[in-house]
Amino acid sequence: MTRPAGVAAVLRFARRHAGRDFTGRVRDAGLDLRPVSVETLQLNITRLCNQVCRHCHVDASPARREMMSAEAIDRSLALLAQHASIAKLDITGGAPELHPDFARLVEGARALSRHVMVRHNLTVQLDPHPITGASLAHLPEFFARHRVEVISSLPYYQAYFTDAQRGSGVFEKSLEALRRLNAQGYGAQDSGLQLNLVYNPVGPYLPAAQAGLEADYRRELLAKFGLRFNSLYTITNMPINRFRLHLEKSGQYEAYMEKLVAAFNPTAAEGVMCRTLVSVDHEGRLYDCDFNQMVDLPARGRDGRPLSIFEFDLDELLSRRIAFDDHCYGCTAGAGSSCGGATV
Repeated sequence: MTRPAGVAAVLRFARRHAGRDFTGRVRDAGLDLRPVSVETLQLNITRLCNQVCRHCHVDASPARREMMSAEAIDRSLALLAQHASIAKLDITGGAPELHPDFARLVEGARALSRHVMVRHNLTVQLDPHPITGASLAHLPEFFARHRVEVISSLPYYQAYFTDAQRGSGVFEKSLEALRRLNAQGYGAQDSGLQLNLVYNPVGPYLPAAQAGLEADYRRELLAKFGLRFNSLYTITNMPINRFRLHLEKSGQYEAYMEKLVAAFNPTAAEGVMCRTLVSVDHEGRLYDCDFNQMVDLPARGRDGRPLSIFEFDLDELLSRRIAFDDHCYGCTAGAGSSCGGATV
C-alpha cells in the first residue's frame, strides 16, 4: 500500500530526528549514489513458495498466488534482446521454479546468450508443487543443461541453525538437493557450473566476514557431507515484512535498527546493487531493488510516475533518482550486503 503524502512527511521528520535519515547520511558522507548502469534485470516472478522462512522479506509461502503474466515474461525477453548491455537475468521469487513459465523464461534468456541466475531454495527439488503436486526433481539436470548459475540459501552448515530459520527438516533436504546439484557438476572446479550459497544470520545480527565464513562452510560441508560449492554470499537480514514483524514481536526492532545505523559504511554504500540493477515485480512494475519492491517504493521517472517494464526506457532509468528508506541501512552496514553478497 502506498503511504499518504502526510504520513510519509511525518515519517521523514521522525527519521531525521532519530538519526535515521539515510539520504542525509549519504549526503553527509559526500556520496552521490546515482545509477551507473542496468547490468542486471531481476524478475520476481512469483511469491508462491514451498517454504515459510522466518527471515523472508518477500513474505513468500505456499498460500501466495501472485504470478508474473506471460505478457510480462515476453516483454522481459524482448528487452533482453533489445538491450545488449543488460547482460544478466536474475530470476527470483518465492520459489521461481513454481511459475508455469519458468522453463520458457530460462530457455529464452539463454538463447539470447544472457547469463541466467536462479535464486533456488534447494528443497523445491524434493517437495511437491504446492498447487499442482508435480515433482521438480528434474531441476538439477535442467539447470546444468542451460548453464544456469544457482544461488541457494543455506543459513548454516549445521542443522539446528538452518532449521530454526527455515523450518524443521530443511537442512537434511538441502543437503540432498546439494548432492544432486554436485552430481550434475555444480561446484566442481573447471565445470563452469556455478553453485553459490547464501548465508543469512539467524537473528538480529550482522553477518560475520564473508571470506572467513566461506572457508568454514567449505571445510565443514566437504569434511562432513562431501559437498562442494563455488562461493558464499553473506546477506544482512532486512528489517522489513516478516523479519521486521519478528523483531517487533520480540522487542528487538529498535536495537537492530540502531545496530545497522551505527555500522553504516560509506565504502559499502558506494557498491549498493541498486546502482547496476532494476527489479521487476509480478505485475511488471520497476523498482530500484527487490527490497524496495517489498515495501512498495517504486522507481519513478522524470515526471514522478512509477515506471513499468511495459514502458521501459533505458535512458530514463539511468537518469532516475534511486529511492532510499530506513531498510537501506541493511545494505550499507559493515561489509555491505547485496544479492551478490558483501560489497566491500
